[in-house]
Amino acid sequence: MAKIVFGDEFVDQNCVMISLINANSPMTFDATMLGALKVYARNNQATIVTPFIIAGAMSPVSAAGVAAQSLAEGLAGMTLVQLIRPGAPMVYGNFVSSMSMQSGAPTFGTPEAAQMMNISGALARRLGVPFRSGGGFCASKLPDAQAAYEAANTLNATLNAGVNFALHTAGWLEGGLAMSYEKFVMDADQAGMLRVAAEGVDMSENGQAMDAIREVGPGQHFLGCEHTQKNFKTAFYMSDMADNNSYEQWLEDGGCDAATRANTKFKKMLADYELPPLDPAIDEALLAYMEQRKASFEDSNI
Repeated sequence: MAKIVFGDEFVDQNCVMISLINANSPMTFDATMLGALKVYARNNQATIVTPFIIAGAMSPVSAAGVAAQSLAEGLAGMTLVQLIRPGAPMVYGNFVSSMSMQSGAPTFGTPEAAQMMNISGALARRLGVPFRSGGGFCASKLPDAQAAYEAANTLNATLNAGVNFALHTAGWLEGGLAMSYEKFVMDADQAGMLRVAAEGVDMSENGQAMDAIREVGPGQHFLGCEHTQKNFKTAFYMSDMADNNSYEQWLEDGGCDAATRANTKFKKMLADYELPPLDPAIDEALLAYMEQRKASFEDSNI
Protein backbone atom coordinates (compact mmCIF):
# COMPACT_ATOMS: atom_id res chain seq x y z
CA MET A 1 0.00 0.00 0.00
CA ALA A 2 1.39 3.42 -0.99
CA LYS A 3 2.39 5.82 1.77
CA ILE A 4 3.01 9.55 1.96
CA VAL A 5 6.17 10.40 3.87
CA PHE A 6 6.29 13.58 5.99
CA GLY A 7 9.63 13.44 7.79
CA ASP A 8 9.40 10.25 9.83
CA GLU A 9 5.58 10.10 9.63
CA PHE A 10 3.63 7.90 7.26
CA VAL A 11 0.17 8.63 5.89
CA ASP A 12 -1.96 6.15 3.98
CA GLN A 13 -2.15 7.38 0.37
CA ASN A 14 -5.70 6.03 0.10
CA CYS A 15 -6.82 8.97 2.21
CA VAL A 16 -7.57 12.29 0.53
CA MET A 17 -5.36 15.21 1.52
CA ILE A 18 -5.17 18.78 0.24
CA SER A 19 -2.51 21.39 0.94
CA LEU A 20 -2.52 25.17 0.63
CA ILE A 21 0.63 26.34 -1.18
CA ASN A 22 1.06 30.13 -1.05
CA ALA A 23 3.27 32.05 -3.42
CA ASN A 24 5.46 34.58 -1.66
CA SER A 25 4.31 37.40 -3.94
CA PRO A 26 5.60 39.05 -5.98
CA MET A 27 6.71 36.17 -8.21
CA THR A 28 8.51 34.05 -5.61
CA PHE A 29 7.97 30.72 -3.86
CA ASP A 30 9.94 30.06 -0.68
CA ALA A 31 11.61 26.76 0.18
CA THR A 32 8.97 25.73 2.73
CA MET A 33 6.09 26.09 0.28
CA LEU A 34 7.96 24.40 -2.57
CA GLY A 35 8.98 21.55 -0.28
CA ALA A 36 5.38 20.89 0.70
CA LEU A 37 4.23 21.19 -2.92
CA LYS A 38 6.77 18.57 -4.03
CA VAL A 39 5.78 16.09 -1.31
CA TYR A 40 2.09 16.36 -2.12
CA ALA A 41 2.63 16.22 -5.89
CA ARG A 42 4.87 13.13 -5.71
CA ASN A 43 2.15 11.34 -3.76
CA ASN A 44 -0.70 12.40 -6.07
CA GLN A 45 -2.34 14.60 -3.44
CA ALA A 46 -4.12 17.85 -4.20
CA THR A 47 -2.50 21.25 -3.84
CA ILE A 48 -4.15 24.67 -3.86
CA VAL A 49 -1.56 26.93 -5.47
CA THR A 50 -2.48 30.38 -4.19
CA PRO A 51 -0.79 33.71 -4.79
CA PHE A 52 -1.33 35.81 -1.64
CA ILE A 53 -1.54 39.40 -2.80
CA ILE A 54 -2.23 42.75 -1.16
CA ALA A 55 -2.51 45.03 -4.16
CA GLY A 56 -0.31 48.09 -3.94
CA ALA A 57 2.31 46.30 -1.84
CA MET A 58 2.75 42.88 -3.44
CA SER A 59 1.37 43.66 -6.88
CA PRO A 60 0.35 46.60 -9.06
CA VAL A 61 -2.68 48.58 -7.92
CA SER A 62 -4.86 47.84 -10.96
CA ALA A 63 -7.27 44.90 -11.17
CA ALA A 64 -5.86 43.77 -14.52
CA GLY A 65 -2.29 43.98 -13.23
CA VAL A 66 -3.15 41.93 -10.14
CA ALA A 67 -4.92 39.30 -12.24
CA ALA A 68 -1.95 39.01 -14.62
CA GLN A 69 0.57 38.58 -11.80
CA SER A 70 -1.68 36.17 -9.91
CA LEU A 71 -2.13 34.02 -13.01
CA ALA A 72 1.61 33.92 -13.67
CA GLU A 73 2.37 32.88 -10.08
CA GLY A 74 -0.39 30.29 -10.02
CA LEU A 75 0.64 28.80 -13.37
CA ALA A 76 4.25 28.55 -12.22
CA GLY A 77 3.27 26.50 -9.17
CA MET A 78 0.77 24.35 -11.06
CA THR A 79 3.29 23.68 -13.85
CA LEU A 80 5.79 22.46 -11.28
CA VAL A 81 3.16 20.10 -9.86
CA GLN A 82 2.60 18.60 -13.31
CA LEU A 83 6.33 18.31 -14.02
CA ILE A 84 6.73 16.34 -10.79
CA ARG A 85 3.71 14.11 -11.37
CA PRO A 86 1.57 14.58 -14.50
CA GLY A 87 -2.11 14.41 -13.65
CA ALA A 88 -1.72 15.23 -9.97
CA PRO A 89 -4.82 17.12 -8.78
CA MET A 90 -4.58 20.91 -8.44
CA VAL A 91 -6.71 23.90 -7.52
CA TYR A 92 -5.93 27.40 -8.77
CA GLY A 93 -6.05 29.64 -5.73
CA ASN A 94 -6.39 33.38 -5.58
CA PHE A 95 -6.27 35.46 -2.39
CA VAL A 96 -6.26 39.12 -3.35
CA SER A 97 -7.19 42.30 -1.56
CA SER A 98 -6.33 45.95 -1.78
CA MET A 99 -4.29 48.14 0.52
CA SER A 100 -5.42 51.32 2.24
CA MET A 101 -3.40 54.12 0.72
CA GLN A 102 -3.90 56.05 3.97
CA SER A 103 -2.62 53.50 6.48
CA GLY A 104 -1.05 50.66 4.49
CA ALA A 105 -3.44 48.16 6.11
CA PRO A 106 -5.26 45.55 3.99
CA THR A 107 -8.89 46.30 3.12
CA PHE A 108 -11.72 43.87 2.42
CA GLY A 109 -15.10 43.88 0.75
CA THR A 110 -14.01 46.46 -1.82
CA PRO A 111 -15.22 46.58 -5.45
CA GLU A 112 -11.65 46.24 -6.75
CA ALA A 113 -11.18 42.94 -4.91
CA ALA A 114 -14.42 41.68 -6.44
CA GLN A 115 -13.19 42.62 -9.92
CA MET A 116 -9.93 40.76 -9.33
CA MET A 117 -11.82 37.69 -8.14
CA ASN A 118 -14.13 37.74 -11.17
CA ILE A 119 -11.20 37.93 -13.59
CA SER A 120 -9.37 35.09 -11.84
CA GLY A 121 -12.52 32.95 -11.80
CA ALA A 122 -12.86 33.35 -15.56
CA LEU A 123 -9.19 32.43 -16.00
CA ALA A 124 -9.61 29.30 -13.85
CA ARG A 125 -12.53 28.18 -16.00
CA ARG A 126 -10.43 28.79 -19.12
CA LEU A 127 -7.70 26.59 -17.65
CA GLY A 128 -10.28 23.95 -16.67
CA VAL A 129 -9.22 23.78 -13.03
CA PRO A 130 -11.15 24.31 -9.78
CA PHE A 131 -10.95 27.80 -8.29
CA ARG A 132 -10.23 28.70 -4.67
CA SER A 133 -10.91 32.23 -3.49
CA GLY A 134 -13.25 34.41 -1.46
CA GLY A 135 -14.92 34.02 1.90
CA GLY A 136 -16.37 36.23 4.62
CA PHE A 137 -13.47 38.67 4.84
CA CYS A 138 -13.56 41.90 6.81
CA ALA A 139 -11.21 44.29 8.59
CA SER A 140 -13.60 45.09 11.45
CA LYS A 141 -12.63 44.25 15.02
CA LEU A 142 -16.21 43.49 16.10
CA PRO A 143 -19.19 41.68 14.55
CA ASP A 144 -20.69 45.06 13.65
CA ALA A 145 -22.09 46.77 10.54
CA GLN A 146 -18.65 47.07 8.94
CA ALA A 147 -18.01 43.36 9.46
CA ALA A 148 -21.40 42.52 8.00
CA TYR A 149 -21.19 44.58 4.83
CA GLU A 150 -17.55 43.78 4.08
CA ALA A 151 -18.17 40.05 4.57
CA ALA A 152 -21.41 40.18 2.54
CA ASN A 153 -19.64 42.02 -0.29
CA THR A 154 -16.92 39.38 -0.38
CA LEU A 155 -19.32 36.44 -0.11
CA ASN A 156 -21.48 37.74 -2.95
CA ALA A 157 -18.38 38.25 -5.08
CA THR A 158 -17.39 34.67 -4.21
CA LEU A 159 -20.66 33.41 -5.66
CA ASN A 160 -20.54 35.65 -8.73
CA ALA A 161 -16.94 34.67 -9.52
CA GLY A 162 -17.83 30.96 -9.56
CA VAL A 163 -15.54 30.00 -6.68
CA ASN A 164 -15.44 26.24 -6.09
CA PHE A 165 -13.55 26.22 -2.79
CA ALA A 166 -13.91 29.13 -0.36
CA LEU A 167 -11.58 29.21 2.61
CA HIS A 168 -12.43 31.34 5.64
CA THR A 169 -16.13 31.56 4.86
CA ALA A 170 -17.13 32.20 8.46
CA GLY A 171 -15.86 33.91 11.58
CA TRP A 172 -13.12 36.14 10.12
CA LEU A 173 -12.33 39.45 11.90
CA GLU A 174 -9.47 42.02 11.77
CA GLY A 175 -8.13 40.81 8.44
CA GLY A 176 -7.88 37.23 9.66
CA LEU A 177 -5.96 38.01 12.85
CA ALA A 178 -8.95 37.11 15.01
CA MET A 179 -12.21 35.21 14.86
CA SER A 180 -15.57 35.65 16.53
CA TYR A 181 -18.20 33.07 17.37
CA GLU A 182 -20.87 35.70 16.76
CA LYS A 183 -19.40 36.51 13.35
CA PHE A 184 -19.16 32.79 12.62
CA VAL A 185 -22.90 32.16 12.98
CA MET A 186 -23.73 35.40 11.14
CA ASP A 187 -21.52 34.37 8.21
CA ALA A 188 -22.94 30.84 8.23
CA ASP A 189 -26.40 32.37 7.83
CA GLN A 190 -25.15 34.39 4.85
CA ALA A 191 -23.56 31.27 3.36
CA GLY A 192 -26.93 29.55 3.62
CA MET A 193 -28.47 32.34 1.56
CA LEU A 194 -25.74 32.01 -1.06
CA ARG A 195 -26.37 28.27 -1.28
CA VAL A 196 -29.97 28.97 -2.25
CA ALA A 197 -28.89 31.60 -4.78
CA ALA A 198 -26.35 29.19 -6.29
CA GLU A 199 -29.03 26.56 -6.87
CA GLY A 200 -30.69 28.83 -9.43
CA VAL A 201 -34.34 29.19 -10.37
CA ASP A 202 -36.62 26.17 -10.08
CA MET A 203 -38.14 25.68 -13.54
CA SER A 204 -40.02 22.49 -12.70
CA GLU A 205 -43.80 22.34 -12.97
CA ASN A 206 -44.04 23.23 -9.30
CA GLY A 207 -41.53 26.03 -9.71
CA GLN A 208 -43.44 27.64 -12.56
CA ALA A 209 -46.57 27.71 -10.35
CA MET A 210 -49.06 27.92 -13.21
CA ASP A 211 -51.61 25.99 -11.14
CA ALA A 212 -51.48 28.75 -8.51
CA ILE A 213 -51.97 31.46 -11.12
CA ARG A 214 -54.96 29.61 -12.59
CA GLU A 215 -56.45 28.98 -9.14
CA VAL A 216 -56.23 32.53 -7.82
CA GLY A 217 -56.93 34.66 -10.88
CA PRO A 218 -57.09 38.46 -11.07
CA GLY A 219 -57.48 40.65 -7.99
CA GLN A 220 -57.17 37.93 -5.33
CA HIS A 221 -54.36 36.83 -3.02
CA PHE A 222 -52.19 33.73 -2.93
CA LEU A 223 -52.05 33.20 0.84
CA GLY A 224 -54.56 30.39 0.95
CA CYS A 225 -54.08 28.74 -2.41
CA GLU A 226 -53.00 25.11 -2.62
CA HIS A 227 -49.58 25.89 -4.12
CA THR A 228 -48.69 28.29 -1.30
CA GLN A 229 -49.84 25.83 1.34
CA LYS A 230 -47.73 23.10 -0.25
CA ASN A 231 -44.55 25.19 -0.55
CA PHE A 232 -44.65 27.70 2.30
CA LYS A 233 -42.02 25.90 4.42
CA THR A 234 -39.39 25.78 1.68
CA ALA A 235 -40.34 28.61 -0.70
CA PHE A 236 -38.03 31.22 0.84
CA TYR A 237 -34.82 31.13 2.83
CA MET A 238 -35.66 31.48 6.51
CA SER A 239 -32.83 33.20 8.33
CA ASP A 240 -32.35 32.25 11.96
CA MET A 241 -30.34 35.43 12.55
CA ALA A 242 -32.36 38.25 10.99
CA ASP A 243 -35.30 39.86 12.83
CA ASN A 244 -38.18 40.59 10.46
CA ASN A 245 -40.88 41.28 13.04
CA SER A 246 -42.55 44.61 13.73
CA TYR A 247 -40.82 47.20 15.89
CA GLU A 248 -43.26 46.44 18.72
CA GLN A 249 -42.58 42.70 18.54
CA TRP A 250 -38.83 43.34 18.40
CA LEU A 251 -39.05 45.43 21.58
CA GLU A 252 -41.12 42.79 23.31
CA ASP A 253 -38.51 40.16 22.40
CA GLY A 254 -35.77 42.21 24.06
CA GLY A 255 -34.76 44.73 21.39
CA CYS A 256 -31.60 42.78 20.53
CA ASP A 257 -29.21 43.68 17.74
CA ALA A 258 -27.71 41.07 15.38
CA ALA A 259 -24.53 40.58 17.43
CA THR A 260 -26.55 39.90 20.59
CA ARG A 261 -28.76 37.40 18.78
CA ALA A 262 -25.62 35.73 17.40
CA ASN A 263 -24.13 35.56 20.89
CA THR A 264 -27.24 33.79 22.17
CA LYS A 265 -27.24 31.39 19.23
CA PHE A 266 -23.61 30.27 19.43
CA LYS A 267 -23.84 29.73 23.20
CA LYS A 268 -26.90 27.55 22.70
CA MET A 269 -25.14 25.60 19.95
CA LEU A 270 -22.19 24.91 22.25
CA ALA A 271 -24.43 23.99 25.17
CA ASP A 272 -26.48 21.58 23.01
CA TYR A 273 -23.46 19.99 21.30
CA GLU A 274 -22.99 16.26 21.79
CA LEU A 275 -19.66 14.63 21.06
CA PRO A 276 -19.93 11.92 18.39
CA PRO A 277 -19.25 8.41 19.65
CA LEU A 278 -15.58 7.42 19.58
CA ASP A 279 -14.05 4.06 20.42
CA PRO A 280 -12.17 4.51 23.74
CA ALA A 281 -9.13 2.67 22.35
CA ILE A 282 -8.93 5.07 19.38
CA ASP A 283 -9.33 8.05 21.69
CA GLU A 284 -6.56 6.77 23.93
CA ALA A 285 -4.25 6.18 20.95
CA LEU A 286 -4.88 9.66 19.55
CA LEU A 287 -4.18 11.32 22.90
CA ALA A 288 -0.98 9.30 23.30
CA TYR A 289 0.14 10.30 19.80
CA MET A 290 -0.48 14.00 20.51
CA GLU A 291 1.51 13.81 23.72
CA GLN A 292 4.34 12.02 21.93
CA ARG A 293 4.48 14.67 19.18
CA LYS A 294 4.37 17.54 21.68
CA ALA A 295 7.19 15.99 23.69
CA SER A 296 9.33 15.67 20.55
CA PHE A 297 9.43 19.45 19.98
CA GLU A 298 11.73 21.83 21.80
CA ASP A 299 10.05 24.04 24.35
CA SER A 300 9.90 27.49 22.73
CA ASN A 301 9.57 29.12 26.18
CA ILE A 302 12.95 27.89 27.39
